[in-house]
Amino acid sequence: MRKISAIIPLAPDRELEILENFEKFKDKITLVIEKGINPSANRNRGIKKAKTELIAFLNAHTIITENWVKEIEKFFKNNPEIDIVGGPQLTSKEEPLFVRASGYALSSIFGAGEASTRYKPKNINLNANEKHITSANLICKRRVLKKIKFDENLYPGEDPKFIADAKKEGFHVAYTPHIYVYHKRRRNFKDLIKQIFTYGIVRPQKESLKETLKKPLFLVPSIFITYLALLPTLALIHSILLIPIIIYIISTAFFGIYESTKNKDLFAITLLPFLFLTIHISYGIGFIYGTIKNGTKKNKQKT
Repeated sequence: MRKISAIIPLAPDRELEILENFEKFKDKITLVIEKGINPSANRNRGIKKAKTELIAFLNAHTIITENWVKEIEKFFKNNPEIDIVGGPQLTSKEEPLFVRASGYALSSIFGAGEASTRYKPKNINLNANEKHITSANLICKRRVLKKIKFDENLYPGEDPKFIADAKKEGFHVAYTPHIYVYHKRRRNFKDLIKQIFTYGIVRPQKESLKETLKKPLFLVPSIFITYLALLPTLALIHSILLIPIIIYIISTAFFGIYESTKNKDLFAITLLPFLFLTIHISYGIGFIYGTIKNGTKKNKQKT
């Protein structure tokens, strides 16, 4: 008997890349594919169709692993108090260099801060939050979805809000490295910039600046962008004000060497410093733009 329904939102112009991967799990997983331009609406429709006690959310390009189902069942059996669990979305070593390197950058504390946990195995956390898991690998008990739905007015960023809403309702959220999947990354700088820029835009839509101030690491890229914009003026004021950019350049080189060595992929060093810079600038500009856009929208509503 199937115990898990896997809901996959699929854009009209996308192919379901993982269909072949699911063939060996068809006796254990009920696949619910919902097509449409709004991923949140797709997931919410899928929830209505799912009949199992456990409902999982994956992406069209998520590859589940051999023990994925077994580890899910094992986790909930050992941790009955947990309502939602997720795990890391890893990058396959078989991917091209750019894809591998972007995976290393996202899994680096220097590249993505605390959100790097989403992309690498870490210790089990029975009090996880949006910084640890995403809808690329998320499993919920049915009772959660009777109260919480995905925000259809928010994309991307709807899954962090879903997790935050669930925690506000008192549901228990966990992260475990044992429930992991492989995930396909963006294949060039243009697509990566668009992805991270959009993440930055929706952050102010998801929560107020007051709430974001409680998680100051999300503000660092925007502060960095402001510093870069003022750098020519700051350099004229005093050379000591160049120290932050010097530290940043040294840090990108250090973490580029560290991540490529750690992942035993030395060719990645040629891309990692540029990928770190791309992620930081794209998110920072996106966050500033999103904050201004959100503020303008609220002012119009007041008038």
